[in-house]
Amino acid sequence: MSQKLPDDVAVFFTQSIADLPSNVRISLFHISCFGASVEIAFVKTLEIALEMRGLCDNLDIAVDEGLLEKKGGELRFSHDRIQEAAYNTLPADERCLFHHVCGMALVSYSTSESDDNILLAAVNQINLGGPAAVQDTSQSSNIAKVNLRAGQKAMVMSDFGAAYSYFDHGISFLQEGHWQEHYDLSLSLFELAAKCALAIGDLANSMLHSEQVMKEALSFEDALNVMYISTCALAYSSGLPDSVQNSIGVLTKLGIDLQESRSTEACVQETITLLSTRTDDEILNTRQMTDPTMIIAMKFLTKLESGMCQIKPRSVPFVTQQIIELSLSKGMSPMSPIGFVYFGSFISKRGDLSSGYRYVKLALSLLDKVGKESAGEVICIATQVKIFVEPIQAALEYHNDGYTASMVAGDVFNALLNILFKNSCVHVAGVKLQTMREEYEKFFRLAKENNHSIFLVQIKQVQRDVLRLIGSDEEVTIPVEEKLIASNSSVLKTFCFRKAYISFMFRSYDDAKEYVSKFFDCHENAWASLMVTHIYNALYTGLISFWVARKSRDAQYWITRGNESKVTLKRWAESSRWTFENK
Repeated sequence: MSQKLPDDVAVFFTQSIADLPSNVRISLFHISCFGASVEIAFVKTLEIALEMRGLCDNLDIAVDEGLLEKKGGELRFSHDRIQEAAYNTLPADERCLFHHVCGMALVSYSTSESDDNILLAAVNQINLGGPAAVQDTSQSSNIAKVNLRAGQKAMVMSDFGAAYSYFDHGISFLQEGHWQEHYDLSLSLFELAAKCALAIGDLANSMLHSEQVMKEALSFEDALNVMYISTCALAYSSGLPDSVQNSIGVLTKLGIDLQESRSTEACVQETITLLSTRTDDEILNTRQMTDPTMIIAMKFLTKLESGMCQIKPRSVPFVTQQIIELSLSKGMSPMSPIGFVYFGSFISKRGDLSSGYRYVKLALSLLDKVGKESAGEVICIATQVKIFVEPIQAALEYHNDGYTASMVAGDVFNALLNILFKNSCVHVAGVKLQTMREEYEKFFRLAKENNHSIFLVQIKQVQRDVLRLIGSDEEVTIPVEEKLIASNSSVLKTFCFRKAYISFMFRSYDDAKEYVSKFFDCHENAWASLMVTHIYNALYTGLISFWVARKSRDAQYWITRGNESKVTLKRWAESSRWTFENK
């Protein structure tokens, strides 16, 4: 960051640039193209790449004149106005041309030196020049290729915003007819642009790039990756039902049938029987999946699993079974741990916490075998089960690991889910309401930045209650709430519970009875996984049921409901005694 000199002094220095020798002015212009500061080592590289002898010496003169300062191995402009004046030494069209020429020279140099940092600096310069600076259109495809390389390197560094910029710029350099002349390059640029746009929450551009690939792809297989990306984009917005249907359609074309004609119980027992024939060590040492079609099919299956978990929980065991069967027969893919963690969570919710806990730990161990691509989701779901076995304070830290793993993989959805679940745990653990208010506001901003509608609605529903309990009269509006309540049974369940809960807290009997009844009507159709929020659900729906029983003519029905909650809470308390005794 340049030093902030007084404006009148800056103006003096700016005017003095015109009095410098031309070679010094040009040298100042060159480094002004790279920002307010530049490393001295890079200036030496620039001197070689541009074959510009005397660049470093010229800049030493600028240092003596007070226009630049040397500090910590860097050259810095003494004021931002000086950098601006140096940059404006040349007219706009000539600046663009220099960016281009400089970038191309640095690309050649980076190739000979195998230096990724120089490559990224080179591509940045080319992109500042823009397509208009390309004088030989035969260079356009090569420039698109170096943007592709730069974007891929940015993805490795988990900088998905920079990666998207590189891919998008690469696309801008492609000439008319590029899908015919440079098909593989075009496919890679559009596909990765769609993936990175999704990672940074730009769902609209993600869909646009995906649609372009689906229009131009030469085969169904070539379009599979962007079909998966667009399925994710739908799930993250307000189109989860469409996302689920699209996944089923793709899987059908890939020859994968969920076989939902059987009962859920039969499916679960078949999966248990299948797993009982192998030890944990045998499962962990299963060979790796190599079939590209099966690998992408596993992605669709795991996305379908998380979607169905919210809106079609009775179908989850059928998806889980497919993931586990394919993993054991075709080999483990990076997505395989998701099947095992959801199976563990599902049977834990059904009451078998011991076996469920075993399978979520197995899923976590699988991450070390197949890679961390799905780590954020696996850690998130596993942690919610662990809390029913381990002390809640110890388990909470796992959600921090899940958040970090998700962000490294560009998986903002599961990064948000880890935060949401952690906040739910903190709420159960008895943190002050004002602290919860602040945490929910942070979460809301992050969800809004990334356009995740489901999270926006669910967090606002909880925020509304926290504000009322604090005594705030702040209004909470949720624009897409009605739409999501109508299409997503998990959002509906949360809505009904929050309404019943706050009505109970403020002793509004009629509302509490109405919404707890609606909660009982829909709660089996939402969230097939075991979650900490189920503790709150069981506790308060039980309390409301006993309250209603004292005033209702149908007392026995409500007593039965209350007793069901007691039995559930007792089972959980026996599994995690410390958490239930202390929290």
